[in-house]
Amino acid sequence: MKQQRPYPIVTITKKGQRAIEAGHPWVYAGEVLSCPPQAENGAIVDVMSEKGTWLGAGLLSLSSLIRVRLLSRNANDSFDEGFWLRRFRYAWAMRKTVLEPQDLSACRVVFGESDGLPGLTADRFGDILVAQTLSYGMEQRKALLFPLLVQALREDGQDIRGIYERNDEALRDKEGLPQGKGFFPLPGEAVPTETVTQIVENGVKYTVDFENGQKTGFFLDQKYNRKAVSRLAAGKRVLDCFTHTGSFALNAALGGAEHVTAVDVSQAALDMAQKNAVLNGLDGKMGFLCADVFDLLPRLVEEKRRDWDFIILDPPAFTKSRRTADQAARGYKEINYRAMRLLPRGGYLATCSCSHFMDAHRFEGVVAAAARDAGVQLKQLEHRQQAPDHPVLWGVPETDYLKFYLFQVV
Repeated sequence: MKQQRPYPIVTITKKGQRAIEAGHPWVYAGEVLSCPPQAENGAIVDVMSEKGTWLGAGLLSLSSLIRVRLLSRNANDSFDEGFWLRRFRYAWAMRKTVLEPQDLSACRVVFGESDGLPGLTADRFGDILVAQTLSYGMEQRKALLFPLLVQALREDGQDIRGIYERNDEALRDKEGLPQGKGFFPLPGEAVPTETVTQIVENGVKYTVDFENGQKTGFFLDQKYNRKAVSRLAAGKRVLDCFTHTGSFALNAALGGAEHVTAVDVSQAALDMAQKNAVLNGLDGKMGFLCADVFDLLPRLVEEKRRDWDFIILDPPAFTKSRRTADQAARGYKEINYRAMRLLPRGGYLATCSCSHFMDAHRFEGVVAAAARDAGVQLKQLEHRQQAPDHPVLWGVPETDYLKFYLFQVV
């Protein structure tokens, strides 16, 4: 490079170079050939090839297997306030383009690497943003970044009252960061006190506990998949497995289902689901069952129950690593096989996986094997992914994680 740059230089292997040139923004520790000992954790560093070609600039994480997360491959970028504000503006402009206007009050505003903001996630629930900082460099800069994120939204007329941090996430351990949660104090502003709010999605009202709910408080990525379920649910008797706080079940009920049975192993989650049903005037159309789905489905098959003609399987991620992918595949096959055994010919099945380690090809193979064992054939109606406020960045398979299928059993 001709111009003098102020950043420490990290030199990487040919394998690391190929990954960056293919679009992946991570440099793994095993791909680092040299890193100056004076380079500080969280610092911005230049990434160079063995031959001295500049490949990009990113954030250094000395404790993590992901040693550098690229921020930019434009050598003219300077990482001042203007850079970060542009990134936030671009992210918000994209959401305004791809989402329906009524969905902007409950959406993912920042999706890490997909928005060029690696290690940062921010979800919007009305006038509250719920953020996670999952890299050392982003954690160091949050006092700069959070006010800029709020500024980017407010300048578009969005009412944002505060930012709540949900950093009770195990990934922070790998970065050498402590876990915790609480409101981030925006300079010169009062800190909100309540941690429960209400959102509307697909016409369904939800109470969101962003302090204690899973992840950031509510799973926004299934937004349009829930709408697809709602369209099919009219007149159906629906069994919603792994319902959590009832999102698929509520969409089915609002879509005109004859009755919906919502199942979850967590009584606390079911209590919230029942409150959401009352909130929407749907409690008379819904029943709630606290049970382990892996125990429940085999028992229902053994009892030869034929109570439902639409079954929804929205389990948590069965695997968060390649090492446990085989075990996860067995779990996915088991629940899909049992569901197919319960459904009548002509019944409907919604099934999904939210683990990127279970890619679409393998998941389809698992579901196909379940169908063979159940002696049924599947007619695919839709194959969907996460909502577009969680964009898939090509070349980064970690951003392509949600597989959702609608089938008719024939």
